[in-house]
Amino acid sequence: MRAVQVQEYGGPEVLRTVETEVPEPGPGQVSVDVAYTGVNFADLKARGEGYRVPSLPFVPGLEVSGRVRALGEGVSGVEVGQEVAALTAGGAYADVVVTDATTVFPLPSGVDLRTAATLPAVLPTAYALVHAVGRLQPGETVLVQGAAGGIGTAVGQLAKAAGASGVFGVVSGAAKAKYALDHGYDDVFVVPSTTDSVQFVDEVRAATGGRGVDLALDPVGGETFRASLASLAVFGRLVSFGNASSAEPWQVGQPELYPTGLSVSGFSILTLAQTAPSALRALTEKAFAAVAEGVVSLPVTAEFPLEEASEAHRLMGGRTSTGKLLLRVA
Repeated sequence: MRAVQVQEYGGPEVLRTVETEVPEPGPGQVSVDVAYTGVNFADLKARGEGYRVPSLPFVPGLEVSGRVRALGEGVSGVEVGQEVAALTAGGAYADVVVTDATTVFPLPSGVDLRTAATLPAVLPTAYALVHAVGRLQPGETVLVQGAAGGIGTAVGQLAKAAGASGVFGVVSGAAKAKYALDHGYDDVFVVPSTTDSVQFVDEVRAATGGRGVDLALDPVGGETFRASLASLAVFGRLVSFGNASSAEPWQVGQPELYPTGLSVSGFSILTLAQTAPSALRALTEKAFAAVAEGVVSLPVTAEFPLEEASEAHRLMGGRTSTGKLLLRVA
């Protein structure tokens, strides 16, 4: 079978299509004939700096849609040939991927395989940020970094559906701002570089009458994390769900939190899959239902053949992409 392999860390050019053996599922696992694979920023960090990579060589990729190929011992709830979406710990840039049965989900009615590939990582993450971790309430305001990306696109719609009185986004360019405004955002602030992130604090304060936002969602870290914290209203909440800046891990304590009763929390869907798979399944079922009911959609804005995975990485790495990028596998 074909697989896109990384044998050394580096730029998009290190992604190489190779022939390898078809993996077989072990106990509690499922193998999937992949139709589409979602491209995520975590894939770029894995390729470039070894994020969550156990060893070289490795095959990147965290989410797929396709058909069940084989079941490992003890697996129930899905059948061979059934159309599914799956969250994986890696290996999704391939014709066949093996993953734990707990992260394999039958497709909701009316959802095709192309749409399904946008769901396993992005939609449950967005749903958790708005509801499970962020606990957004009707009438509250929210600030979202990366508003035009996959998670940002979903969060904007979910926040609006949850009754947010103001949904504000931060993006890196004017084209992204226009895209975000079409997907649930009330106002979008353009910050060309993460080194300029402090500039949006004043804009957020101005847009909220000096109050700040109730909830801020940050996948960037570093200075952007600190600026997001500075954008919170009294009793505001910040959720960190990534470190795209590769800055030193954030630290926050009593001096920052005590004066106005702020709180900071974190979320990682990959870690949740390992530590609380039942919670992940419940979260994913709710997120998939929101798609089936038309509450949220995630446009596929670019699609590449599996062999052109490097081009997908160049597009995403260039900070010009919006929505969701896919690899077409079968």
